[in-house]
Amino acid sequence: MPSDVSDEVIEWVAAFAERLGVEPPSDEVITQILDLAGTAARGSARQAAPVACWLAAAAGRTPLEAQAIAAG
Repeated sequence: MPSDVSDEVIEWVAAFAERLGVEPPSDEVITQILDLAGTAARGSARQAAPVACWLAAAAGRTPLEAQAIAAG
């Protein structure tokens, strides 16, 4: 688990993933999602973070790909 992510977050994400019928993200993917969210928040406002993550998923991009585009 990423060191800066609490057990509570990991547990919530796992439960949400189960309800959605998908596998929870790996530690590596969680870190990439948080990096993308951070880039979006620093590039605009913190409200951009969840929207950027949604857009990446809607576009079929991995968090790592989306991070590179957002940082670009």
